[in-house]
Amino acid sequence: MTKKYKILLAEDEPSLGMILKESMESRGFEVNHSEDGEAAWQSYQSHQYDLLVLDVMMPKLDGFSLAQMVRKSDSYIPIIFLTAKSATQDLIEGFEKGGNDYIKKPFSMEELIVRAKALLERKSNPLHQEWLSLGKYQFHPGKQILKWQEQEDYLTHKESEVLKELILHKNELTDRSIILEKLWGNADFFNGRSMDVYISKLRKKLDKDSDLQILNIRGYGYKLVCS
Repeated sequence: MTKKYKILLAEDEPSLGMILKESMESRGFEVNHSEDGEAAWQSYQSHQYDLLVLDVMMPKLDGFSLAQMVRKSDSYIPIIFLTAKSATQDLIEGFEKGGNDYIKKPFSMEELIVRAKALLERKSNPLHQEWLSLGKYQFHPGKQILKWQEQEDYLTHKESEVLKELILHKNELTDRSIILEKLWGNADFFNGRSMDVYISKLRKKLDKDSDLQILNIRGYGYKLVCS
């Protein structure tokens, strides 16, 4: 990691926040730590960050609300949520609010570092900033826009990431566990249910082009069929 990435960490538990800050700084990141959502918002407005790591349950302003505020001004910055919640609906809500990743407590420091690096590398990928042809649609991963003729549909971060993975492997079978490991961090039951919800949403958004299909290959994964 040649560039020294700057991270905003919002964690209301002082001891955990200190551990996370010191651990990330020892791995080459520059970290500003806030202990509540309002302080984190003020810090975000005062500095340029490359990545946000937000605890969900915080005083004054929760992580989901903070992410929504950030997304009004920045659609690109990666956001990782830290939470003790594990229900499928909680995971989906986190992605709907603008999160790119979701780490369940307790977690290892290495897991956070690996996921942070993956998001930062994905953001710097030139493909992230280009329009991609998808049948009769146009798709921009960075702007998270799916365009049909003159109509633009804004996708959530997770919808955009799932669609990008399918496009990269279009007309090929894609192992669902590979997508889950790459975008969710592991292929457990809850994450699998969450991904199925996003696949269903994408099918509806792509239904104007009858030549496009996302097939569910039972026991293996998905196949984006595109002529």
